[in-house]
Amino acid sequence: MSLRVAVQMDPLDQIKIAGDSSFALMLSGQARGYTLYEYNVESLTLDEDDRLLAHAYPVTVQRVEGDHFTRNEQVRLDLGADVDVVLMRQDPPFHMGYITATHLLERIAHHTLVVNDPANVRNSPEKVMVLNYRRFMPPTLVTRSVEEVRRFMDTHGAVVVKPIHGNGGKAIFRIGENGENLTALFEVFNQTWPEPHMVQPFLPEVREGDKRIVLIDGVVAGAINRVPGEGEFRSNLAMGGSAQATQLTPREEEICAALGPDLQRLGLTFVGIDVIGGKWLTEINVTSPTGIVAIDRFNNTDTAGMIWDAIERRLADRHTAT
Repeated sequence: MSLRVAVQMDPLDQIKIAGDSSFALMLSGQARGYTLYEYNVESLTLDEDDRLLAHAYPVTVQRVEGDHFTRNEQVRLDLGADVDVVLMRQDPPFHMGYITATHLLERIAHHTLVVNDPANVRNSPEKVMVLNYRRFMPPTLVTRSVEEVRRFMDTHGAVVVKPIHGNGGKAIFRIGENGENLTALFEVFNQTWPEPHMVQPFLPEVREGDKRIVLIDGVVAGAINRVPGEGEFRSNLAMGGSAQATQLTPREEEICAALGPDLQRLGLTFVGIDVIGGKWLTEINVTSPTGIVAIDRFNNTDTAGMIWDAIERRLADRHTAT
C-alpha cells in the first residue's frame, strides 16, 4: 500500500535520531514507499471552506546524525484531501494549543486517518485516563490542597508530586514523610498550573525500574525496563535513565489485557503504558509515545513496522466499510 503521510511534529532539526520514535516511524514508512510530509502544529489553518491546511514540507529521512533529513519546497497541504494519514506526534505539554489542534484534526478524521484518534487523545491525558484503571494503580490523590496531601501522607508516608499534564519526567518531586518543603512546593505548583496535581506514595521499587510497555491496537508489541541514573529516582530516558531488556509479569499481562480492548475501540493505535515494580500502573501515554527504538534494539523486533501494519489495517477497514 502506497500512502501519503503527514507528520505533525516538533522541528526535525531538533530531534535526537538515535532514540526518536517519530523518526523511526518516518524511516519505516519511507522504506515502504510512503510519501512523507512534516509540518509544525502552529502552521495549521482552518479556512473559510472548512479545509484544514498546513504549511508542510515533503521530506526524505536517513539515519545519518547531523544530516538526517532533506526538505523539499514547502507546500500548502490540505490535510483532508491530500494525504491518507496524519501522525499527531508533537510532544506535549498537553495545553490549550494541543487541545485546539485535536479539535481541528477531528474535523478531517472522517476523510483522513489521524493517529492517534484526536478526539480520544484529547479525552485521554496520560495521568487522567489512567484513573479509569485505579484497581491497577497505587493510591492516588488529585488535588491543589496542601491539607489534603498531609492527610494522604498520614496514611502513606513519603509521596511523589507530579504536574497532571507533565511529560518526560519533568517537575516530578519526592517529598519525604516529614513533609518538609511540601507547602513551598505547592505554592510553586499552584502558581504555575491552574489544574490540580497528582500525588502518589513514593514507590521504592522504582529504583529497580519503571517499565514502558508498548501496545499497538491494544496488543502488546514489546517492553523495556527504564532504570534511574545515579542519584535520581526518575527513570525516564530523557532524565538520564537507562534501558534494559525485560519480560512482562503476570500482573502486567493482566493490566494489558484489561486496557487492550479499550485502546483498540478508541482508535488509540500507538500507546505506551508505564508500570512500576511489575504491578503499579502509573501512566497511559497516548499523545506522543516513545520507546520503540530501545524495544527493537533489545528484542530484534520491528515495532514501527507493526504500527504501520495496524494503520494499513485501519485504512483497509475504512475502505471496506464504504
